[in-house]
Amino acid sequence: MTTLAQAIPETPDLTRMRRETGAQLRSAMTERGVDAMILLGNNAVVYATGTSWPLGDAGLSHVERPVAVVLAGDEWPHLFLPFREGVSQETDLPADHLHGPVYLEFDEGVQGFARVLADLIPVGAVLAVDELTGAMARARKLLFGNGAPVDAAAVVSAAKVVKTPDELACLRTAIRITDEAMVEVHKALAPGIRQIDLSASFLRRAFELGATASMLEPIWQVMPHSKAEGVWTTHGDLALPLLTTERELAEGDVLWTDVSITYRGYCSDFGRTWIVGRDPTPRQQAQFDRWHEIMTAVLGVARAGVTAADLGRAATAANGGSRPWLPHFYLGHGIGVNAAEMPMIGTDLGDEFDENFVLQPGMVLVLEPVVWEDGTGGYRSEEVLVITEEGSTRLTDYPYDPYVN
Repeated sequence: MTTLAQAIPETPDLTRMRRETGAQLRSAMTERGVDAMILLGNNAVVYATGTSWPLGDAGLSHVERPVAVVLAGDEWPHLFLPFREGVSQETDLPADHLHGPVYLEFDEGVQGFARVLADLIPVGAVLAVDELTGAMARARKLLFGNGAPVDAAAVVSAAKVVKTPDELACLRTAIRITDEAMVEVHKALAPGIRQIDLSASFLRRAFELGATASMLEPIWQVMPHSKAEGVWTTHGDLALPLLTTERELAEGDVLWTDVSITYRGYCSDFGRTWIVGRDPTPRQQAQFDRWHEIMTAVLGVARAGVTAADLGRAATAANGGSRPWLPHFYLGHGIGVNAAEMPMIGTDLGDEFDENFVLQPGMVLVLEPVVWEDGTGGYRSEEVLVITEEGSTRLTDYPYDPYVN
């Protein structure tokens, strides 16, 4: 792997980041012939405006939530907020681009919003929207007089797939916060501790270190020794993830961990396999060794110019010809203002998608192969890496204890 130490600033310049991501977003709009976008999805609003709107567990307030309007010919997005305090001080939006709340779940709110849009968006403009509330759907002719809107989610996804250096700095900081907070959790891991106690320890420390929000309910899933002993699923495979409970952990429990926080709107993703109060058995160590061989094989081909399918083939070959990931999940995924965003590698999007998705410098991937054998609880870990021209550089910096690398 190569290093990006000089390319990623130690501290992100948030004003520069907003300017550069805004330019990428408007470029994506121009390429698709979109004149204006209406964004309701929290992560899309965060990306478009630079505003970090801290929603716990990636939830939505369906009545009071931020909305953005982006014009292809305007450097500054328009931001509609329930509370002015939600604006990050570093966003630096002009006063005339900051607006009060809009209530798009109600007919009256949509009618008022349509009047605002009439002053912002030229007649005949091609519009895109990422979500439609019921009230917006009822008022389609009022909002979208020129016909059905374009899918804004596809435009935003195309814009954010390659990260700017300041975005990489935000991601690296989020990952560092997560890694450091997990040290405290790992120290506390012992028979008798409850899953929710681990969550409390992690979240308290993460917010002390500067986390903005929890984007994923922390997962400390005790894996069954066999699929037959596990929770029933419609797909007949392992259930993952399962919600954290007050369950007390027992010696020998195999935990698959998964947590995500945000820093300045950008997400971390942490996954490791831990064993409670015990070292791995030889069979469990052998599973980790195979997982490491799979990860090494994928990292060996990961670089700009290869396809998502190339990564899948490398992983499958290293696993003796079978796919080393759960069928309802993926070998890997992107990360940014979403904990999991494009590209999704090895999913039901199909082989054609994987074959046609070419990696570019500045893309950030989370790789999470799984090695499973009945009788052990299996092994799963996640690595976050940035794609470069020559290869990749790893952002994750957490050891694999108790497994020996």
